Amino acid sequence: MTVSKRRKGLMAASALLGGVLVLSACSDEGGSTSASADSSKASQAQVDEAAAKDTSEAQITIAPKNGAANASINNAALVTVAKGKLTQVTMTTASGDAVEGTLAADGSSWKPNGQLERSTTYKISATAADAKGREAHGNSSFTTVSPENSFIGNFTPEDGSTVGVGMPVSINFNKPITDKKAVQDGITVTSSSGQEVVGHWFNNQRLDLRPENYWQGGSTVTLKLALDGVEGADGVVGVQQKTVTFKVGRNQVSTVDAKAKTMTVTRDGKTVKTIPISAGSPDNPTYNGQMVISEKFKETRMDGSTVGFTDDDGKGEYDIKDVPHAMRLSTSGTFIHGNYWGAKSIFGSVNTSHGCVGLSDTKGADDPGTAGAWFYNNSMIGDVVVVKNSPDKTIAPDNGLNGWNMSWSEWTAGSQA
Repeated sequence: MTVSKRRKGLMAASALLGGVLVLSACSDEGGSTSASADSSKASQAQVDEAAAKDTSEAQITIAPKNGAANASINNAALVTVAKGKLTQVTMTTASGDAVEGTLAADGSSWKPNGQLERSTTYKISATAADAKGREAHGNSSFTTVSPENSFIGNFTPEDGSTVGVGMPVSINFNKPITDKKAVQDGITVTSSSGQEVVGHWFNNQRLDLRPENYWQGGSTVTLKLALDGVEGADGVVGVQQKTVTFKVGRNQVSTVDAKAKTMTVTRDGKTVKTIPISAGSPDNPTYNGQMVISEKFKETRMDGSTVGFTDDDGKGEYDIKDVPHAMRLSTSGTFIHGNYWGAKSIFGSVNTSHGCVGLSDTKGADDPGTAGAWFYNNSMIGDVVVVKNSPDKTIAPDNGLNGWNMSWSEWTAGSQA
């Protein structure tokens, strides 16, 4: 009995010791896990520190931001870098066509060489390196503004041209403009002569700009279109950003006296030639007023049906396929041109035309000795032809480039500047 109790006591002690050992073992294992985690954290910190040391300091910026829509066709795709230099930039359309560009000499920027296309998605990939040669990369994709959401202005005269003193700057927009002030504020016209230039809106799609009096002969005129991003109507923005210059030639003004049936040509204030003419007949008189030559054709077809002169059968009262030395004075069909089909005796004595001003000429437009050829060869786009003493009314200012028939106060009243 005593022995049994003792054995039981030893067994209990053994079990207790075993429990202590087990507990000690568990405690040791837990200590080992904590040390491993600390070691892992230290290792990760070392990796992060090493990665940070290898990260390039170069910071690439691509405008517009990735995913942009309605991007400018003039100013989009500008790539710049801070704390480094660009080493490579590629730009392509979504279909993979390459877009040429220029990298700045100092490696600070890159831009495409020309204007982008509308409604086109472009992709840009750029690489830059910092002072330690570590590379950074940037990518972007954007889509340019669509034709439906943009407007342009078709302008005259052309860049680099030489024109007469009466030539206004005329801009015809391909969409109606509702915010005329915003659009006009984006357009400036200046002259080396110092003449003040004011715009006049004839309707919601046409803006003409001119000085109070004719341009000074020999001056240079500059048109600046800063319309990129300008909202001309709700959701419709401009896309043009360009500068146009043209020269003004000698001051030539030709005065047609419909009653006297003569035309006096003055150049820089001096009379250089007096030419007998045949103006519009009493039934179809020529408009009075100041008219600007807007087009020149060595030969052209004139069909009366296109301007309302028709017979009972609906055909034109005339259809001349080779009118020589024709120069347009109005949109509605007024020309000053050579006439080979009329008798030579009509010039200077009787008005016979359907409203045009006719000069003696020969068929084929190849005889330089005729009045028609002389006037054609000595005239340029923008020269002024003034008609007076005709029984007809004064031509409408917007019928051609003929805003000179408005007073200065009327002209400036149509400005939104």
